[in-house]
Amino acid sequence: MDPTHTHDESARPPGAPVRAGIPEHGRIPKYYAVKAQVAVLLDELGEGGLLPTERELAGRFEVSRETVRQALRELLLEGRLRRMGRGTVVAGPKLEQPLSLASYTEGVRRQGRRPGRSLIGLDRLACPAALAPDLGVAAGDPVWHLERVLLADDERVGLESTYVAVERAPGLDTEFEPDSSFYAYLRERLGIGFGDADERLETVLATPREALLIGTPPALPMLLIHRVSRDTEGRPLERVRSLYRGDRFSFTTHLRGTEG
Repeated sequence: MDPTHTHDESARPPGAPVRAGIPEHGRIPKYYAVKAQVAVLLDELGEGGLLPTERELAGRFEVSRETVRQALRELLLEGRLRRMGRGTVVAGPKLEQPLSLASYTEGVRRQGRRPGRSLIGLDRLACPAALAPDLGVAAGDPVWHLERVLLADDERVGLESTYVAVERAPGLDTEFEPDSSFYAYLRERLGIGFGDADERLETVLATPREALLIGTPPALPMLLIHRVSRDTEGRPLERVRSLYRGDRFSFTTHLRGTEG
């Protein structure tokens, strides 16, 4: 049989792998076949549904527990499953975060989730030479370093590290509520508006410290965003390193065409 015609492409959801990820020669690893069968089961169980044990799945699909384990490992990394206590349940949809100057708080609220942040530390330090140009200060000038765990409905989903010159936010240590939006504080309390920013997005693995703070395995892929922001007058404002769980986040943006 021609493997290109073994699947009904009209039934494939938009954005799914072409031909369900099956190579042209038609042979697929056993774990991948199990993964596809488990994915169907996840749709039947629905969000929060408890997945059968590895032993039960191995019996159902007539494969080894190691084959089941590999299939579940990929579904966990993709965010289709999540651990809960000693069991595994069907995860909800990923959080969609816009690549824009909107804050994390605003992005999470738009999806009906409750945003939050847990303070790790707020420190005043001498600005390193490599950071000075991004903040528009001289090396050695005082800067704030604000580090917080990102929360969505009390679930730890990321880690945010922000640097800002003390001269731009002199009362940050006394006026700012650590679990609130930093952007809202700058805008509403200090009258500072965001003008534009440069961002770079990459995939990384969390360090042991980061994995511990976020509560994930070190092998879990993370989405890392570096941002350098400027105010409406073009003055440097902040440098941010935001680490998001790859199994809980996706990012969206709107692109416009250009002439020529």
